Amino acid sequence: MKKILAIVILAGIFSAPLYAGNPDRRGEAGAYELNMNGWARSGGFWGMNSARVHGLEAERINVAGLTRVKKTEVYASYALWMLGSGVGISHAGVAQTFKEENTIALHIQALNLGVIERTTTQNPEGGIGSYRPTFLNIGVSYARKFSNSIHGGVTMRMINEGIGNLTAFGFSVDAGLQYVTGPKDNIHFGVSLRNVGTPMKFRGDALATNVSIFSSTSYQLTVENKANKFELPTQLNIGFAYDFWLGKKREVSANVFKQDFRLTGLANFTSNAFGYDHYGYGVEFGWREMLMLRLGHRIETGIFSKRNSLTVYNGLAAGLSFDAPLKKDTGTKLCIDYSFRSTRAFSGTHSVGLRFTL
Repeated sequence: MKKILAIVILAGIFSAPLYAGNPDRRGEAGAYELNMNGWARSGGFWGMNSARVHGLEAERINVAGLTRVKKTEVYASYALWMLGSGVGISHAGVAQTFKEENTIALHIQALNLGVIERTTTQNPEGGIGSYRPTFLNIGVSYARKFSNSIHGGVTMRMINEGIGNLTAFGFSVDAGLQYVTGPKDNIHFGVSLRNVGTPMKFRGDALATNVSIFSSTSYQLTVENKANKFELPTQLNIGFAYDFWLGKKREVSANVFKQDFRLTGLANFTSNAFGYDHYGYGVEFGWREMLMLRLGHRIETGIFSKRNSLTVYNGLAAGLSFDAPLKKDTGTKLCIDYSFRSTRAFSGTHSVGLRFTL
């Protein structure tokens, strides 16, 4: 009955009218760091693995994947965003499973934009100090395994942006669902809705301007400018993945057999409310779930045209992971991830991550 219910829910979501990407509204949203994925493992897929993503990095793609944390997971990742731009992205978090069916996680994302020299219209050359922009969001996630096939989750995220004496605060909600079926649990569906939340608005002393008033007497008047509100960059992800298990079966425990090789193909569609839609595909090869190689290609309208494309990326991504067991048959692992996303300008985006699981 639960499987039938899940199929009905997924069918309803897939058949519902999707809000198509709207490039005419580009530039109207803010807080785009919410769509910047610095996690190293999923970066090799362009984050297009909403159907099969698992572990702590699922918070950025499809939070339902948190249910795949067996007990405890600690993960930290750093991305050199478009190498040469001076932008870095830090991700870190911890996830904990309790009562086997429930998982909670705390995670943080911070952008490093370096130190910027302060300038004004009166001092365009600077020399009046500097400031460091702050882009930070902290999230709390909860995911539950409703059955062996149905997984769901939700994330609440606080967003903080600061530029000099200006700050903006907001909150967003993510929700996701994953459905697993097939004779070897090798068929995966995933749906997630991200960045649904409150509009944000910058406030602070930097919006105030001193104006000199001259009449019978002269005096200074402080005038406060008003900043417009901006929306969050809402996304809808729909994904599919299929695992091909290859190689000779081996017995890992009593009546439990596994195969050494896995080849996974996946496809994903992302609808962006403030830009072009994305769609793409990828493949991952795994050996004993210890060594994994992945390749992805993301496409959007005009991506092959320098004139019409809205992104500096050209769509290609690749990555690898090595999961080293620390204790036999305990699930304790130390995992190293790396990914690369190619760009037309700069030198691509490089991400590296270190994961510890119990």
